[in-house]
Amino acid sequence: MRFIFKTDYNQDLKLAKHGGHVFWYSALVAVLFAAPWLFAEYWLAQLTFVMIYAIVGLGLMLLAGFTGLFSIGHAAFLGVGAYTQAVLTNWGMPFPIALIMAAGLSAAVGVVVGLPALRVKGIYLGIATLSFGFIVEEVLARWESVTGGNAGIHVKHPDLFGLKVDSGVGFYFLCLVITIIATLAILNLLRSPTGRAFVAIRDSEISAQSMGIHLARYKTLSFALSAALAGVGGALYAHKLTFISPDQFNIIQSIDLLLMIVIGGLGSVHGAFLGAIFLISMPQLISLGKDYLPAVIGQAPGLQSVVYGAVLIAFVLFEPLGLYGRWLKIRTYLQLFPFYRKGLFKRQKSFQKSDRLK
Repeated sequence: MRFIFKTDYNQDLKLAKHGGHVFWYSALVAVLFAAPWLFAEYWLAQLTFVMIYAIVGLGLMLLAGFTGLFSIGHAAFLGVGAYTQAVLTNWGMPFPIALIMAAGLSAAVGVVVGLPALRVKGIYLGIATLSFGFIVEEVLARWESVTGGNAGIHVKHPDLFGLKVDSGVGFYFLCLVITIIATLAILNLLRSPTGRAFVAIRDSEISAQSMGIHLARYKTLSFALSAALAGVGGALYAHKLTFISPDQFNIIQSIDLLLMIVIGGLGSVHGAFLGAIFLISMPQLISLGKDYLPAVIGQAPGLQSVVYGAVLIAFVLFEPLGLYGRWLKIRTYLQLFPFYRKGLFKRQKSFQKSDRLK
C-alpha cells in the first residue's frame, strides 16, 4: 500500500504523483510507439480508432464528466470537424492548418450550442443538443455543393507541408502524437483555475456562483473546448475512413459517444480511454460470440443494440463509476488484502442517493 505524504503545494501541481506513475505511463507510451512492430495491421487500425474516439471522449468527458453538462448531439461536432477537414484538405490546404480550422469551426459551433445551456439544464439541455444534432445532419445532407450531400465525399491523405501520410503506420503515429498532446492539454486544464471552475459548476452551480465563478462564461467555454476536441477527432476520423457521409454522424453515433464515457467512468480522464477501448472492442467480441450462439439469436439484426443496452443497464445498476471505478476498487482490494472490507465505498453510494433528491 502506497501512502503519499504531501509536504509541499507543488506536489498537487505535478502530473505524476509518484515514481510509479512515471514508470507505468512511460512504459505505456513506449509500447504504443513500438506497436507497429508488435501488432498486426488490423489491430493497429483498431488501436488508431481507439485513439480517435479517445480524443472525442476527452472532449465529452470535459463537458459531461467535469462540468456536468450532458450532450446527446455530440456527433454533430464530430461531423463539423470531419467535413471541414475533408473540404479544406481536398482544396489543397496542409493538414495542420486544416486541423486547426476544423477545431476552430467546431468550437465556434459549440459556442452557439452552448448558449441554450445558460438557461436550461438536465433533460432539457439534452433535448436542445439532440435537436442541434438533427439540424447539422440535415445541413450536411442538403448542402450538396460543399458536402456532396447523401452521396458523401472522399478525403485525401494528410499532407504535412509536402510530406504525404498515406500509410497506416504513418497515420497511426500522427494520431498517437495528437492524442498525447490532447491528453496533456486536458490534464493541465483540469489542474488550472479554469478546470477547477468547471468542477465547481458540476458539483453545485449555486456554490460556484457564490464564489465568483461566471457561470455563463465557463459553461460556454466548456462547450467550445469540448466541441474543438470533437472536431479534432472528426478530422482524424475522416482521414482514417477516407470517405464520409451525413448518416455517419446521426443520433446513434451520439448515443455511442455518451455510452463510451458513462461506461468508461464519468469524471476521469482514464474513463475516456477505457470507454473508447470498450466502444471499439465490443463489436469485435459480439462478432466472435455469434458463432457460439443459436442461429436465431446470433443472426438477429438487433443483437448489438441489445448487448449495448444490457451492458449500460448493468453498469448503471451495479457500477455507476464505470470501468475506471471498478479498476479502483480492484486495486484497493489488492492493496488492502486481507484487510479490505465490503463497505469501504459505501460513502459513494450514499452520496448518489442524496444527489438524486436534489
